[in-house]
Amino acid sequence: MHSIIILAAGKGTRMKTKMPKCVFPLLDKPLILYLISTLKELDNCYKPLCVVGYQKEALQEVLKDEVNYVFQEEQLGTADAVLKCEKEVQDADFSLIINGDTPLLTSEYLNALIDKHLKEKNDLTLLTTYLVNPQGYGRIIKDNKFKIKKIAEEKDLSKKEFGINEVNLGVYVINNDKLFDALKRINNLNNSHEYYLTDIVKLFYEQKYKISCLNVEDNFHLHGINDLITLSEIENKLKEEINNKALKNGVYLINKDSIILGTDVKIDEGSIIYPNTLILGKCQIGKNCVIGPNCEINDSIIEDNVKIKHSLINNSYIKKGATIGPFAHLRMNAIIGENDRIGNFVEIKKSLIGKATNVAHLTYIGDTTCGDNVNFGCGVITVNYDGINKHHTTIGNNVFIGCNSNLIAPLNIGDNVFIAAGSTITTSLEKNDFSIARAFQVTKKNYSPKYKYNTR
Repeated sequence: MHSIIILAAGKGTRMKTKMPKCVFPLLDKPLILYLISTLKELDNCYKPLCVVGYQKEALQEVLKDEVNYVFQEEQLGTADAVLKCEKEVQDADFSLIINGDTPLLTSEYLNALIDKHLKEKNDLTLLTTYLVNPQGYGRIIKDNKFKIKKIAEEKDLSKKEFGINEVNLGVYVINNDKLFDALKRINNLNNSHEYYLTDIVKLFYEQKYKISCLNVEDNFHLHGINDLITLSEIENKLKEEINNKALKNGVYLINKDSIILGTDVKIDEGSIIYPNTLILGKCQIGKNCVIGPNCEINDSIIEDNVKIKHSLINNSYIKKGATIGPFAHLRMNAIIGENDRIGNFVEIKKSLIGKATNVAHLTYIGDTTCGDNVNFGCGVITVNYDGINKHHTTIGNNVFIGCNSNLIAPLNIGDNVFIAAGSTITTSLEKNDFSIARAFQVTKKNYSPKYKYNTR
């Protein structure tokens, strides 16, 4: 049995913002959630311990119950952070310790690191790589027999050590029976006056404990995030990787550099995505869809043969053959039926729309259940809010709703109802009713000259 410790208590001062580094967004989700997803893929996955400190509430809001929490009230360094976990991991044989700012780290590398540690019966196993430009990373220092003897943080490098390009990636597997004894002997006599976890390597070397490393060449997936420049560079590479994968799977991205797809987006072959489109969160898009240009879609399901143009869609479900936009807004579990037409400047919120229904333009539908083959004229509003509570509207099949009609909820509209243009409906209508609810027109002949008005 082993424990997993995530270090996420630091301020991330090089980011130069008040937000904790580990909750910074990378494409469409916080950095640390990438790591949580990876840990769930391990051969033996245990609920991680996450050490939090600086703005711990922000991390807890993101992580919720995905981890168990350990609090480091004063940020004294990574060694002190791990030491805070001693009681929680005392029954484990060894600990996998990871910095929370390595979002693209893969389960393949972590499994390999643990396997190497166990097979070689190491006391400490590190994950390392070689970088052409190792700036910002601690260096792996070896003795004349090529055994790892310490990790030198960049602030503390000697001139000779500065040219070393094998770097520490902040991922360790350490036997617990030796870990906490060593942590208690670490001091803060360095340029940052912090207790470095990396100093454990020197202590293990001096005790002749067995130290080894797994060196990997994939720099992209191993990058830690130290500042906003690095974050932006990683985001661009990740975006390119995702887009190229979509292209290989038969999704045509027109001007792919202007398109952003999230890590949890799945798009079936034959679909076309036009420029300036963002598809983020947990999205599933079917075959032969045409999306964009200028669309933003979040956490939604879109079935086959759907067309969406210049529109915003959040937490919604669009069934096959529907046409959306331009300038439509679907949100809060809007469900659009097969072959529906949702046109320009239409907002649909928390509503179920049946199939073959036409909502062409300038309409608001909220808190509504609507049947099949319904026509909403221009300017129709389901008036769902009375200033205190939201109310529901139910509309049957084959209903015609004329332009500029207001449906004052709560309301039930039966099948085959016809509502005349300009009506304000306040009472429910039964099947086959015809309703007109507006004042009679009054016309006064030759009366207009009494009123002067400017046509400009």
